[in-house]
Amino acid sequence: MISVELRQLRYFVAVAEELNFGRAASRLLIAGPSLSQQIKALERDLGVVLFERDRRSVALTAAGAALLPATRALLAQADELRGRAGRLAGSEPVRLGYVSWLPADLAARTSGVAQVHVDPWVAPSHAQAARVADGGLDLAVCWIRTEDLERLGLRARLLGADRLHAVSRDDAVGEVAAADTVVLVDDDATSWTQWNAYAEELVRDTGARVARISDGGITGPAFHDHVRRSARPIVNSPKGQTETLPAGLVRRPIVAPRVYWTWSLVWRADEVRSAVPAVVDALCDGVGELGINAADAWLPASDPHRRLTPEAPRPQHDA
Repeated sequence: MISVELRQLRYFVAVAEELNFGRAASRLLIAGPSLSQQIKALERDLGVVLFERDRRSVALTAAGAALLPATRALLAQADELRGRAGRLAGSEPVRLGYVSWLPADLAARTSGVAQVHVDPWVAPSHAQAARVADGGLDLAVCWIRTEDLERLGLRARLLGADRLHAVSRDDAVGEVAAADTVVLVDDDATSWTQWNAYAEELVRDTGARVARISDGGITGPAFHDHVRRSARPIVNSPKGQTETLPAGLVRRPIVAPRVYWTWSLVWRADEVRSAVPAVVDALCDGVGELGINAADAWLPASDPHRRLTPEAPRPQHDA
C-alpha cells in the first residue's frame, strides 16, 4: 500500500513550479528541510525519483514530468470534493470570534458553506485563540505567533493585514522613519499580551523607542494624550486604524520599513467537521499577500505569514 498524502502531492507541485526548494518552502509556509524530507518520502513511497537536484539547481526527472499533470488533476479533484462537502455542510453552524476587525463581506462569502455565528464577546487575540483551542469557538480572527499555533494545536491562514501608521501633533506632517517613532507597551498583560509581544519585536528590529505605560493608553483618549505629550510620533495599534483623530493630531505613514499587522483566521489542527475548513477557504482563498512580504515591509519574526527569501531581504536596524 502506498501511503501518499495529498499534502505531499501539493509539495511536489510547488517544487515543480518553482524549481527551487527555498521558494517553494516560502510559498508553502514550511521550513526548507521539512519540505526536502517530505519530497524524499514521496519519492520513496512512489518508487521513483521526481527531481534531479544539486547545490545550484533543481530539475524534474522524466518520471517527475510525466507524473506532474496527473498530480495536478488529482489535486483538482480533491479540491472539488472538498468544495462539495462544504456545500453539503451549508446548514451546519460555525462559531467565529474576533478582536476588532472582520471582513465587511463575511456573510456573503460564507453563506453558501455554513451558518457562521459571530460571537458577541469581543476579546484580545490571545483569549480568542485560546477559546478556539479549548472548543469554545470554531474559528477566530486574531493576531497570532507561530509558537502560539504550535502550543495551542492551531492552524492559521492570512485573512487581512493593516499597515500601521504613526500619530503626532499636527505641527509635523509627512512620512516618518520607524526608527524615529515611539511604541507603547502596557503593563496590563491580560488585555495587551499580543500587542506587547508585537511592540517589543518592532522596537528591537527597527530601533524605535519603547514607552511603558499603565493607563490603557494603547488606544482611545489616553492614547491621544500620550501623543500630545510625546516629542516623537507614536505608532498606532490596529484597534485605532479607523478612529477619528481629535483636532491637533495627524496620521503619518511609517517608512523604512513599512510596518504591518496581520489578521489570521485560526482553527483547530485536529478539526473534523468539514464546515470549518469550508469557511476558511471561503474567507481566505484569493486574499493574496496584501503587501506584507514586500522588500520594504516589516513583520515580526514570529508572524506565521512572514516569508524570507533572498530576493526580498528584510531591513535590519540596530535597536
